[in-house]
Parts: sequence; C-alpha cells; structure tokens
Amino acid sequence: MAIVAPSLLAANFLKLEEACNMINESVADWLHLDVMDGRFVPNISFGIPVIEHVRKATKKICDVHLMIEEPGNLVPTFKKAGADNIIVHLEACPNLHRNIQQIKELGMNAAVAINPHTPVFLLEDILVDLHHVLIMTVNPGFGGQKFIPHSIEKIKQLRKMINEKNLNVLIEVDGGVTVGNAKELVDAGADVLVAGNMVFSSNDPLSVIKQLRF
Repeated sequence: MAIVAPSLLAANFLKLEEACNMINESVADWLHLDVMDGRFVPNISFGIPVIEHVRKATKKICDVHLMIEEPGNLVPTFKKAGADNIIVHLEACPNLHRNIQQIKELGMNAAVAINPHTPVFLLEDILVDLHHVLIMTVNPGFGGQKFIPHSIEKIKQLRKMINEKNLNVLIEVDGGVTVGNAKELVDAGADVLVAGNMVFSSNDPLSVIKQLRF
C-alpha cells in the first residue's frame, strides 16, 4: 500500500493549522514539506519557523525536502525544528556521502532527490546508505506542473537497481501526481506519493488522499 504524503506547499498559507488538522484526520502517512531558497530553485517557499509550528500541529512523519544549496549548514536546525526525514538533492551536494551521514548521525532518515534530467544510475554508490529516493517528476520549484511522462521509466530503472542490490529503499515520487496516474506510478515501483494541488484544490481532500493510497 502506497504511503501518501500531502505537500503543504499547495495549502492555503493563511489556514495552515486547518490543513494540518485535515491531514491528521486523513489516512496520509507523511506530511511533505518543501523548503526552497531561491538559489537552487527559482522560488522561495517557507523555512524553519513554519516547520517548527507544523511539527507542533501534527504527529505525522515530517518529510522535509531541502531544495537548497549547501544543505549541510542547516540540517541540524531542521532536526531541531522537528524533521523526521531529510531529503537533499544530488545536484546540490558535491560531497553527498558526507551530507547523508550527517543526517543519519542526527537520528533522521536520509534521502536523496534527483531532478528530471538526472539519470538514476548516478545513485548507485549511495543507495545503500539511503532510506528513500525522491524522483522529481516535474522541474522543482513550483507546484501545479504537469507530470513528465519519461519519469515512469526512471521509476522502473530505480526499482530494478534497488531489487538487484536487495536493498530496503523506498521510492518517492513528487510532481503531477494525481488519482489518475497513481496506480501507474505504484505499478512502476513507487512507494510514496507526494500530492499537493490534487489534495488541496479538492472539495473533498480526505477522499482524494484515500484514493491515492493503493
């Protein structure tokens, strides 16, 4: 059964407490939190103070996606703010192994994200150290984008790599996830579905979350 991780980026920021309460009532397992610095991606979202308050409002796993440069400088602060999982981008980490070890030493689950143009084979030497991999199925930085179809093949390739190495690594998918393509994503090998607009633009977000949880 897929893990569903609603993305708070798509919520009404004037009603974040209501959004957290809705997610608490839902069958969602994780809460996905996108942090953007305006440098690694061409957008700025929210940061540590918001995550601190969200942590107080939910017991769901806080899956923090750092779309930032030099993430190692802030990982300890995100730990203190309440992150359970930390995702760093392969493209932003020239010393990726060091970044992953830092996250794990602080007691959090470590994950790596890859952008649409990044091939999955570049993860081969780091897979053994990861809790999960986030495959971006849109270009990072903005919500509401259309799913990139080639991403299905990347999910299949990564699932094959993980299985061949006999590893217990989850595959997370973020970008353009809908009720319409969720089954195809899970069939390709995805374990975690991040959904933003699909959930928060719905008149019945609890039902949408339930439908995503195959």
